[in-house]
Amino acid sequence: MKRRDFLKSSLAVSALASLSTSAAEPKAAQEYYQLRVYRLKAGADHALLDGYLEKAAIPALNRLGVSTVGVFQEIEPKEAQAIYVLVPYATFDSVASLGARLRNDPEYLKAGADYLQTPLSKPAYDRVDSWLLRAFAGIPKLELPSCSKEKKTRIFELRTYESHSETKALKKIDMFNDGEIDVMREVGLAPVFFGQALFGANLPHLTYMLSAESREAHKQHFDAFGKHPTWKKMSGDEQYKDTVSKIYTKFLEPTSYSQI
Repeated sequence: MKRRDFLKSSLAVSALASLSTSAAEPKAAQEYYQLRVYRLKAGADHALLDGYLEKAAIPALNRLGVSTVGVFQEIEPKEAQAIYVLVPYATFDSVASLGARLRNDPEYLKAGADYLQTPLSKPAYDRVDSWLLRAFAGIPKLELPSCSKEKKTRIFELRTYESHSETKALKKIDMFNDGEIDVMREVGLAPVFFGQALFGANLPHLTYMLSAESREAHKQHFDAFGKHPTWKKMSGDEQYKDTVSKIYTKFLEPTSYSQI
């Protein structure tokens, strides 16, 4: 590609990215999240993947300044088993440069050798899905729940909201930032992160994660949320009408080595 064409392409991508985010400047730096889902074949052993994540990937990310990496598995999978990995980044550049930095990390290459050099006859996974998310202004950085800090038994709900248009998708983000996240905190739903999907499948959509010490406690918190006067008022506001077309939800539990 000629330099002139490359510059035109880069400017076009930058312009598109600016349209996909809220117009107002954030009060605090908003993180980026990589959500990776390792799809496993039915009945497959994921010991090789676990060993890589625990002994190679997470320690390497921690050395690079990523202090909180979450690894989860679905509690009641309806499809083939999958491992969910959530990695927070301070900047977009840190996401883009990750691969090169890992390839230059001898400790990572040594610890992850079995996984990185696995043969065709013994793959560690079937496929990997990956999304890049940008944190909402209303919760610009990942919030570690108290049950994670104290290493208590805990569950997480991962929720994804698709929208039929990019304009409506942004309006739903406004709804969260303008009060819905505050209500969630108030009733104990303990948000972990909220992210607008920038890259990946099934756009436009947003994804967020809630936490609790049990499914029962989580249900109680959601019941209180549904009865909250602020939520009732917002849910009836015409400006937020038809902002969500589909909702997907999964209940997850952390692996023994998860940092969330």
